[in-house]
Amino acid sequence: MLYWVVKAFLTPILRLFWRPWVEGLENIPERGPAILAGNHLSFSDHFFLPLVVPRRVTFLAKSDYFTAPGFKGWLKRLFFTSAGQLPIDRSGGAASDMALRTGVRVLQRGKLLGIYPEGTRSPDGRLYRGKIGVARMALESKVPVIPVAMIGTFEVQPQGKLMPRIRRVGIRIGRPLDFSRYEGMVDDRFVLRSMTDEIMYELMALSGQEYVDRYAQRVKSELTAAHEAATGAAGGSDGDPGHKAAGHTVDRASAEAQTKVSTKAPRSSRARRRAGRNAGLSGLGDQTDTRQAG
Repeated sequence: MLYWVVKAFLTPILRLFWRPWVEGLENIPERGPAILAGNHLSFSDHFFLPLVVPRRVTFLAKSDYFTAPGFKGWLKRLFFTSAGQLPIDRSGGAASDMALRTGVRVLQRGKLLGIYPEGTRSPDGRLYRGKIGVARMALESKVPVIPVAMIGTFEVQPQGKLMPRIRRVGIRIGRPLDFSRYEGMVDDRFVLRSMTDEIMYELMALSGQEYVDRYAQRVKSELTAAHEAATGAAGGSDGDPGHKAAGHTVDRASAEAQTKVSTKAPRSSRARRRAGRNAGLSGLGDQTDTRQAG
């Protein structure tokens, strides 16, 4: 009930200031379960997608949003709960399995499940490698995956910016992806990687983003480490211009390194289907993915 109250309150505000446009709304089923797999550019993605979808969308959100102490933490929990968010532990291992079970339960109730396969917001507006949790949920629940591309939300509210900018945003919804050909293969890592890459390819095509074949969280960790190293060097210099320059050099080198990572696109749907018919499904992806929810 609270979900619809919050939506009714926010809808006129969001439509007035950000004037969201939407393409492909007819691809959202009127009833029945489905996974809405989106790129994740901004915190505001949580607002604009439910705005244009007539049905309720339940998202899997990191548990940190629900555990903050005090009055501020209570308000945060109230907001995320009313916005249709379910807390999950993204620390990996058994916690990831529990998150997967949570998503499957939502789908078994015939609901729409929103998920971001990248696992975290993009640090720079590019599209990063997807985690295989979305594929596991799709196979276990036997539901279609609908790619949803957010357009312009990174410019509205990039990571670290509290107040959103006023500019138009868009949502482009692709056709449902049917993975029934992989039924019964939920424990095959090659299949899960194949499915995930197909989803990311569709998101890349819909959004027009540059694709980076690395996990966003890993890139974020490297950027944070580089920034801390530069800050430490600058702090320890006691105003020495030489040390400050060294800190700037570290920051610049880190940024340049991030622009040189592999931007190989995930395989196209057609190539993926053709490869999937080959025995062994060889070459469809690496074998290092853990069983993490996307």
